[in-house]
Amino acid sequence: MIYANPIAQELVTGAYYDQAGVPFYLSPAKVESDYSPVRFERELKLFRSHCSKGEVLDVGCSTGAFLYQLKTRFPNDYVVTGTDVSGAPLDYAESRGVPVIRGDFLAHDFGNQKFDVISFWAVMEHLSEPKRFLEKAVSILKPGGLCIILVPNMQSLAVRLLGARYRYIFAPHVNYFTRATLQKFVEPHFTVIDYRSMHFNPIVILKDFRAKGTEVPDEERANLLKRTTAYKQKGMLKPVMWLYKATEKLLGAFSLTDNIVVVLRKK
Repeated sequence: MIYANPIAQELVTGAYYDQAGVPFYLSPAKVESDYSPVRFERELKLFRSHCSKGEVLDVGCSTGAFLYQLKTRFPNDYVVTGTDVSGAPLDYAESRGVPVIRGDFLAHDFGNQKFDVISFWAVMEHLSEPKRFLEKAVSILKPGGLCIILVPNMQSLAVRLLGARYRYIFAPHVNYFTRATLQKFVEPHFTVIDYRSMHFNPIVILKDFRAKGTEVPDEERANLLKRTTAYKQKGMLKPVMWLYKATEKLLGAFSLTDNIVVVLRKK
């Protein structure tokens, strides 16, 4: 595993995410993208294939978009809870009907509460102590419970082409995983029952190639998410989407997509 050293104190404490909460995570473009019905289509399909019902905890839930989709699409199947350190996004999550736990996941006392599934969607790369988060998750999972982790792929086509110019090699990401290092990271506590390589954004590669390593503003990142989410919903682009999905599938076969996901069962 590749990791940053030293790590800025505001990233260790989580204060950074309160500072960034409104301008990025709560920007209209980001919220519109996250709450789009197509935003989590792959994640939901994967989730449902392994867990058809149960109690779900989403760690680093931000505005609660994944849990919102889960509970509104399958209202009789799941009891959902989100947790995060960033207050403003949690306010928004609650406004959309997502129950939340505020504050440090490591410090929170869950008592006798246990979960069927704990998810970390694009969260582990932000954590200064990812092993402690994993150990905490193990302690509050039911016997045989599942943990789902999605992280950026350090062996993606984007990283291979762009190196440090890739926009997601930046300060808020303090850990970087490959398939091999992710498996080694989880194996003391879990058995890997599924592995997926997903998501591919050629527009990001093109833009970052042209930018030549200059920092990408949060506003631009949010607006691009909004545009690419909108493209997926345009009927006239179906032929292009077919080509895109075929490309993503091909890259996934070689673990070259932007993200990697593991589904884990508690030992």
